[in-house]
Formats: sequence, structure tokens, C-alpha cells
Amino acid sequence: MNYNSLVNTIESLPPLSNAATMIQKLYEHGAAEVNISKLVKLIESDAVLTANILKMINSPLYGFSRQIASVAQAVTLFGTDMVYGLVIHYAINERMKANTDMFGVSPTIFNDICQLQSSLVTQWYSKIDTRQAQFLAPLALIMESGKLVMAEDIIKGDYIQDFKIQYQKAKDPLSYEDSIFGTSSYFVSGMLFEHWNLEPLYVEILKALDYEQEYTTNKVQSYADTLAVIKTAINPREILTKESVLKAARLVDNQGFDKDYFISVALRIKKAYIENLKKR
Repeated sequence: MNYNSLVNTIESLPPLSNAATMIQKLYEHGAAEVNISKLVKLIESDAVLTANILKMINSPLYGFSRQIASVAQAVTLFGTDMVYGLVIHYAINERMKANTDMFGVSPTIFNDICQLQSSLVTQWYSKIDTRQAQFLAPLALIMESGKLVMAEDIIKGDYIQDFKIQYQKAKDPLSYEDSIFGTSSYFVSGMLFEHWNLEPLYVEILKALDYEQEYTTNKVQSYADTLAVIKTAINPREILTKESVLKAARLVDNQGFDKDYFISVALRIKKAYIENLKKR
């Protein structure tokens, strides 16, 4: 297991599904330029994709009080940015069904983490910058994908139990990932998105999230700083724990934003999540 093996794993992955690829082409000139009528028709042409998108959108974590019953309604309420993230999230899960046990969570909880991260961006950062929140919410939904690539390599190397033990013990999971693979799972997400020709700015942000890049612009760094807050509050080792929320709040404060508001949003999302878990 090393950096080269990750590259080989990514390069061996097949393209995304036909529906996802066709939908992706609609976004070639940006989410604002997407033909909404064509987008809705393309999604509805795939019954399984439609069902999964509506299932994710109707999660209590997103805070909607009424049922969203159609793709058209989903696009209207969530916007084209978020729908892009939902489509790609589903498409990635189709292509990569890796076991996430080595990160200490089941696939179901791993999926919860992705949705919680997206929800936190939406509900917290919308008060600071609505447009930036709309752009980052879908990225937050899929930014953990690099862990699925790592998981495949860990399984191939028969290293599941050793990795799981050391990952939980490590003071800094990033440093542990780097010691094994020579990079972080978020950087790997960037590599994966590059392989599938996803939004180029997403690639830049993910590669700048854990490592300073020479080409990083202030805009990209601002996006990366926002996601740093999210991944600190919610990750496989800490899902909105008291400690992780406070650590994230310190980052919020350092960025010049209202940490008390952030904490209140995080706790509200945590409460909704706990209530949702009880119903399973």
C-alpha cells in the first residue's frame, strides 16, 4: 500500500454511469447555466437514481418539514449545485462499494457522515455567504470519497484490522494516512474527481485542504478553510461530539465568524441526527 497503488486503483475505475455522465455534461458551463428541464428529465429517466435522490433529500438532516415528492421540486428547493452533488454521490456509491470498517464506521454511518457534512455547510455557512454555501454543500457530500479508494487498497493488502486499530489510536488521522499512503484521503478525493472529470474547482479545493499548494488562490483557500471546519466537526472518529464541535468552533473563530452561531447550528443538526437514529 502506497501512493502509487492508490493511483493504480483510481486509474482502474470505470467511468461513472451513463446517466451521471450525461448529467455531468449539462454542468460543463457551470451550475447557473444548466437547463433545468433537461436535468429533471435526465434524472427521471433513471428510476433508481430518482428514488435515491428523493430518499437523500427527504432525510431529516436537511431540515425540510414537508415531503419532497418530485425531482422538479427537489431542483427548485435545493438548486442545481446540490442536485449535482446528489447525482455524483449516488454514482460514486455505484462504482465503489468498499467496506469502511477500517475507519471505524459501517457503510451506513459513513453515508450519514457525508450527509451531515453537507447539511452543516448548508445550515451554517448560508448565513455567511449563501452562494459559497450552495457551491460547497455538494462538495461536502462527496469529499470523503477518497477514503473509499484507500479502503479498497487496505482490503487488497489484507491490512484491515491493523489499519483500524492504528487509525483509532492516532492523534492525527491525517498524519497516519500520510504515513501509510504518502497523502491524505481528501487529496485522494481530488485525484478521483480529476479521473472522472468532475468540477475542476472541487479538485483544487480538495488538494489544498490538507496540503499547501503553490497555485492556491485566496478563493480556493477560503473554500478549503470552510471545509476544514466541517471535517473537524464531523468525521469517522468524531460525529459532532462535544470536543469536535468545540475544535471546529475555534477554527470558525479564527476565521472571524460567529462561533456561538456555529455551535448552535451543529447542536441542532446533532439533535436531529440522534432522533433519526432512534427511528431506524
